[in-house]
Amino acid sequence: MKGEKLDTIKNLIRTIPDYPKKGIMFRDITTLLADATGFKKTISGLCEPYVADTVDAVVAIEARGFILGGAVADRLGCSFIPLRKKGKLPYKTFKQEYVLEYNSDTIEIHADAIKQDARIIIIDDLIATGGTAEAAVKLIKLIGGEIIGAAFVIDLAEMGGRQKLESIGVGCNVLVTY
Repeated sequence: MKGEKLDTIKNLIRTIPDYPKKGIMFRDITTLLADATGFKKTISGLCEPYVADTVDAVVAIEARGFILGGAVADRLGCSFIPLRKKGKLPYKTFKQEYVLEYNSDTIEIHADAIKQDARIIIIDDLIATGGTAEAAVKLIKLIGGEIIGAAFVIDLAEMGGRQKLESIGVGCNVLVTY
């Protein structure tokens, strides 16, 4: 993706200091989503590495990842699979605990969500420590999916999440780095 498009995306992301706790610089994409041109450029950027590839499904992480992942799945012509917080899915699930930069949580996926050897990309708004994305990787592999990549609007580089994913063999497409 060209620099001008990336500058547009970065300029539309609002930074909120000390949220959700003191010392955190929260990168708020709601301002990006509210701009039609910025949103369109964001979806194009997330899709770009995968348009010439076979993608069977987009797995997106709750909650902002759903907004992006649904649009990416539509653009790529593939299915959409939600990863939800514990207790939100109504059918049999697999779960994975993970640690974030300031707490821990659990995500779940329906046990029958992914067909064996389905080619999957992971979508979320941001990668920080990589805990959530790594948990997604573990769940997808557990139920037989093949991860062909992950895409994020934002990489908080100093947190090391992108490097964590790449060290376990998952290539990352990132639009904006802080």
